[in-house]
Amino acid sequence: MVYPSDQSREASPQRKTGRGKIEIKRIENTTNRQVTFCKRRNGLLKKAYELSVLCDAEVALIVFSSRGRLYEYANNSLRATIERYKKACADTSNSGSVAEANAQFYQQEAAKLRLQIVSLQNTNRNMLGESLSSLTMKELKSLEGRLERGISRIRSKKNELLFAEIEYMQKREIDLHNNNQLLQAKIAENERKQHNINLMPGEANCEIMHSQPFDSRNYFQVNALQPPNEYSHQDQMALQLG
Repeated sequence: MVYPSDQSREASPQRKTGRGKIEIKRIENTTNRQVTFCKRRNGLLKKAYELSVLCDAEVALIVFSSRGRLYEYANNSLRATIERYKKACADTSNSGSVAEANAQFYQQEAAKLRLQIVSLQNTNRNMLGESLSSLTMKELKSLEGRLERGISRIRSKKNELLFAEIEYMQKREIDLHNNNQLLQAKIAENERKQHNINLMPGEANCEIMHSQPFDSRNYFQVNALQPPNEYSHQDQMALQLG
């Protein structure tokens, strides 16, 4: 038995599953060519970024579109990378040694870093009020403005911390006051209960007597004190007449 899906598969033997290979040639359609350029350009820039991050490589990429528009990427300065490339090409053509070119480049970079360190050290000394003789009036005014702005930021931060500390201490004071009132109320309640117990000793004795069991030997009968009722009514009348 043959299913319709099998028939369709047999009818189209050229059908391929998945994404097929694209023939590398110029795209004649202008719209498709522009769309493909945008996609491939973004992918190329992404790959350059990933290469620079993952492998710690110095990457510089320059792309010009068919309309002359420039697209570039560099994880460092593009001009510095191009200069490094020129020096490497020149040194390679002259001596054929890339290691020497890299060593010369790193020496130049080290010299630049040393100059930056010296400049920063001088700036720090100027901020401390030292080595001011070599500064001009304009540089002194600029230094004064930076110091005033720095002091303003420092004072603002200090006041912020002080206000936060004061607010915390005020809340702490309120909590301690509430706890103190609660403890005073408990102490007053305990003193009142103790005072009431000391003022009512009879009730305590009463409670002790009620708590004892009843014993008939502790009581005598009231009928025993009354005269015996052994005479009849006539005898009593005779006694009254006599």
